[in-house]
Amino acid sequence: MILKIVLGVLIGGGLGFAYYYFVGCQTGTCPIQSNPYASTAYGTALGLLIVFMK
Repeated sequence: MILKIVLGVLIGGGLGFAYYYFVGCQTGTCPIQSNPYASTAYGTALGLLIVFMK
């Protein structure tokens, strides 16, 4: 169970940062997409949510 949680956090955080890096927000007005910490945190939260749903 711990391994699933750690993998969910790592994969979710990685995908959140990848979303910031590759998609991002050019103007800086998007609160989630323009901040790498926010997009990584949201990706981590989604990764945890998916792990706990299964």
